[in-house]
Amino acid sequence: HRITANLYLPAAAGPVPAVVVSSGHSRTAKTADYNQRFALQMVRLGMAALCFDPIGQGERSQVLNDQHGPEHEGTTTEHFLVGVGSILVGRNTATYRLHDAMRAVDYVCSRSEIDPQRIGFTGCSGGGTMTSYVMALDERIACAAPACYISTFRRLIETIGPQDAEQNIFGQVAFGLDHPDYLLLRAPKPTLISSTTQDFFDIDGSWQAFRQAKRTWGILGYPERVDLVEMAGTHGVQPQNLATIGHWFQRWLLQSDKAVAIETFAVRKEQELLCTEQGQVLLLPGEKSVFDLNAAVAAELAQQRQQKFAARTAAQLQQTIRDVLKLRPSDQRQPPVMEDRGRVIRTGYHIDRLVLKTDQGHLIPGLTWHPPVPSDEAYLYLHDAGKTGAGQPGGAIEKLVQAGFAVVSVDLRNQGELQSGSASPLLTDWKTFYLAYLLGDSLVAKRVEDVLNSADFVAYYQKPRQQPRRVHLVAEGQSGIVALHAAALHPELFASVTLKQTPASWTSIVGSSSPAGQLDSTVHGVLRYWDLPDLESLVSGVKRVE
Repeated sequence: HRITANLYLPAAAGPVPAVVVSSGHSRTAKTADYNQRFALQMVRLGMAALCFDPIGQGERSQVLNDQHGPEHEGTTTEHFLVGVGSILVGRNTATYRLHDAMRAVDYVCSRSEIDPQRIGFTGCSGGGTMTSYVMALDERIACAAPACYISTFRRLIETIGPQDAEQNIFGQVAFGLDHPDYLLLRAPKPTLISSTTQDFFDIDGSWQAFRQAKRTWGILGYPERVDLVEMAGTHGVQPQNLATIGHWFQRWLLQSDKAVAIETFAVRKEQELLCTEQGQVLLLPGEKSVFDLNAAVAAELAQQRQQKFAARTAAQLQQTIRDVLKLRPSDQRQPPVMEDRGRVIRTGYHIDRLVLKTDQGHLIPGLTWHPPVPSDEAYLYLHDAGKTGAGQPGGAIEKLVQAGFAVVSVDLRNQGELQSGSASPLLTDWKTFYLAYLLGDSLVAKRVEDVLNSADFVAYYQKPRQQPRRVHLVAEGQSGIVALHAAALHPELFASVTLKQTPASWTSIVGSSSPAGQLDSTVHGVLRYWDLPDLESLVSGVKRVE
């Protein structure tokens, strides 16, 4: 697992200070013009600089096409895909990004030309995120300048919503780790916030974070060690921002307060700065991708589960599922209340529109498909596209109705009428997923609640509690993962379970470099406790259809 980087050394005799430059989300990463300007600014002032490629960028793409180039145009796409397997094994794209950033610090500290006591760290956008993480966690960072990132989660969520995979740590909003805390974790070391007025990382949040920091640094007796520079402009480092960042490092690493003027820097072409012959480390012998690393962790977790949970009872596994997903026991859940929303007539049957209101006030839109004379048994049908996903004329639901069964189809959380954002076939609705993730929750958990509430309705509608009707559960796609959890928790609710084109296991997904549509079906660290086959062991006669 190699890291490609460019080291810039000044002509001055060493040992000199060094500033590590973490790239934002640019395809060319370390060779991008703005990153070169970061490094050249430091060298011009008499400091060394190291620009390195993050995973998924520059020479470190983790997914290559047949021409040995990056498969995906957008660099954040790779970070999201890496995030799928990372989340399942209890890691995060940030785990690997932060590891690499700290190894970059290791390297500059190992060079004889560099003074390891005078190390700085900076970067813009995604590089500002990494700067925030590293400056908070690595005590070697004497001086830091995160650019175009620091705001507050409140302003982030109120404006653009959650961002790239590594910018969301599981549960951090719930346990209170906000952007200002990255600053406070390093107080009172010198720290500069670099911002622009029209940045999509909200400038009001930047000033709120700065105010918290300024008060804290002042209480500690060092108010001069924290500052903020704001320049007009959109997302990026404006010339005055760069000069101010250079001056900040000069002040605290070189003990010089002389003025730093805005300069123009001649940058080199990308090809001049490549570190590998073919332009990608993944083509080097023995190189492992992050997908490979996650797959190895998943294999270790499978062995640990086998050893640790060999004697686990069904009741113990069910309790573990409730604990991890934060689900209530069934005796604490009241049946939903149905609201009739009208009828649609089709040839040979009719469809009733309905809304189920749960005891927690959540609304589940649904459809009930009625044959003229329904059987006393009924179906609950789940589909990734929601209640109408399998409801086209001649489709799967219509065939069940023609066979004499009533069918209920519903929109699970963030499906159909409950969808809150745009979803892509590759990455799903990642903003909504990561909002739940920041809160220490998952869409899987919320959807399991929806399935159990819907199953209660189907089983007990116009039936006594002692005589529920037999409910057959059918789920297509990723909804099958949710259905399997619901059935494993309450196998008594379902007469049968049929899964169509549902992944056989989470472990098989972890090592995939193209886990299309999987992101919102992940649960953080779930492979420490169970995999999908463990759930099937709790449900008799699961039928799979590919």
